[in-house]
Amino acid sequence: MSWLTRTAVEVPCTVEIEQTPESLHAHVTLEAGFEIEPGDAVIVHDSPVSVPYGERLVVRRHATVTRASKLERAWTKLIAHLELTELYEVSFSERRSL
Repeated sequence: MSWLTRTAVEVPCTVEIEQTPESLHAHVTLEAGFEIEPGDAVIVHDSPVSVPYGERLVVRRHATVTRASKLERAWTKLIAHLELTELYEVSFSERRSL
């Protein structure tokens, strides 16, 4: 894989959508021989977007996985780390009472 080249792979997948009193979810399980990594994009083709209330639907579809280049993957990891650090703040100052 080149530092700048993206690759697209077509893979089969299973889409599960449920809208019941117990659960509201949608899951996609890819049947690929590789892991999805930072920077990768997945597009599921012809997938239903909803089911009637009280029902569960499981369908087989195809998905296109666009693998990130090495440069995009490194950039995504760096930006994710920097954004994570915004979630916490460390301070060494004294506590003040109002």
